[in-house]
Amino acid sequence: MHPLDIVLGIPADGFSFLVMGLAAKLSTMVSYDQVAGLLLNFLSWSPSKMSIEKTVLGLGRYTAEWFEQAPPPEGDGEVLIIQFDSKATPTATDSELEKRRRKRGPRPAQPAQPSPRHRGRERRRRRGSKPRRKKGDKSKNGRAVTLMVMYTLREATDEKGRRILQGPINRKFYGSYAAKRHAFAIARREANKRGFGPGSGKRIQIVTDGDEDLTRYAGEFFPGVIHTLDVMHVMEHIWEAGACLYKEGSKELAAWVKKMENLIYRGKAIDVVGVLAEALAGIPKTGPGNKGKRERLESNRDYLFNRIDQMNYAWLRRQDLELASGSVEGAVNHVIAKRFDSGGMRWIRERAEALLQLRCIDLNGDWEAFMAFVERKATQQARRERKSHRILTWRPASLPQLGLTA
Repeated sequence: MHPLDIVLGIPADGFSFLVMGLAAKLSTMVSYDQVAGLLLNFLSWSPSKMSIEKTVLGLGRYTAEWFEQAPPPEGDGEVLIIQFDSKATPTATDSELEKRRRKRGPRPAQPAQPSPRHRGRERRRRRGSKPRRKKGDKSKNGRAVTLMVMYTLREATDEKGRRILQGPINRKFYGSYAAKRHAFAIARREANKRGFGPGSGKRIQIVTDGDEDLTRYAGEFFPGVIHTLDVMHVMEHIWEAGACLYKEGSKELAAWVKKMENLIYRGKAIDVVGVLAEALAGIPKTGPGNKGKRERLESNRDYLFNRIDQMNYAWLRRQDLELASGSVEGAVNHVIAKRFDSGGMRWIRERAEALLQLRCIDLNGDWEAFMAFVERKATQQARRERKSHRILTWRPASLPQLGLTA
């Protein structure tokens, strides 16, 4: 124990907050191996890859408290937009985890092989063959991340004097491997911070991809708000339905889809459902391929009919509100896929959660404020306990529980 370290707020990990913050921030962009290489090239020294991962896990223990106490952004607009989507990332299977965690036996004493090719063959021989995947088995073993994008729009007028909504303003990201309900609990908390709480009278719009769980949670946490089905998902179902009536790639199919699209944007989604119902009635129940056509057409008809109240696009266009979830669709690739869905990656959810939360903090532009928050908390604890506090850990925090417990 070094009293001066406590006074200066230096952790007992052997690294300064500057080094830990730099290593963790780089880890949100590239792999731990690449972080070590970058630091070595630019600083002529680097922590080990294990220490870098421990830094991420240690800082990840502060992210939930940071999001809870983080102040709302300044200069918000009058309309709040919240978009949700999901993305599966590759996750380690039980058999892979067992291999990682089991005690490794001694290597058999063997003479050195003459080349990497032969050494690789020897390793594969000792390891044994991998079991062949059965039909339908997924090698990715994906686990879904629920991503939320929140921003505001500001009321203004264009050069013709028409009312428009400018934005996005103060766009923020939040992602988690916890259940989808957790993302809505976070969204409700952040909306309240921004002054869009229940009874505020301010306009809130939620845009989703038609997921029934998201629809249910939207009604639970945001009753009475504008809930919109992403129009691009609607058009995907229109194209799929049209392929049951016309040859794929034909001019007739394109013309029919264009006609349905015009009806959708004019706010006549119920007429589109009627067209699909008439087409379904016109397909015989027997005949080559008719059963599959009827099933697909009926599925698309029901999808649209069950979401009619989320498809008032003509009114949304007049109000200059959002029709599509392009913001969160792009964020899925930028926030999640770029860092968590590369070849050869196999994540453990709790470990990936820490990195995901840190990546959201960095992309939100709050990294310096977050590191100052962690340093302040660690220093206060060190002075209170009169011993240096450790940040690095090999034990990740559990998945967040906000909104999941009674």
